[in-house]
Amino acid sequence: MTTDEERREEEKKVRQLQGIADFACCALRQQAMSLEEAQGLIAGVKKMALRLFPDKEQTFDLIYGARFRRILMEKFPIS
Repeated sequence: MTTDEERREEEKKVRQLQGIADFACCALRQQAMSLEEAQGLIAGVKKMALRLFPDKEQTFDLIYGARFRRILMEKFPIS
């Protein structure tokens, strides 16, 4: 693969992951689900991310972890 092809492929995977994460965020905010179901959805997104970007778990946690935690805290406030 040429450098341009590699860059395009990487950009494609980034857009795919962004779309999946955005969809999951919308689902978390709009759909009725239990905390366990929400955590399962997030785990599924993370699994997909690691399939697209192996060995990038810390990067996923940095980029999307806070976003998902914030949504969970809004949806499931600790009493």
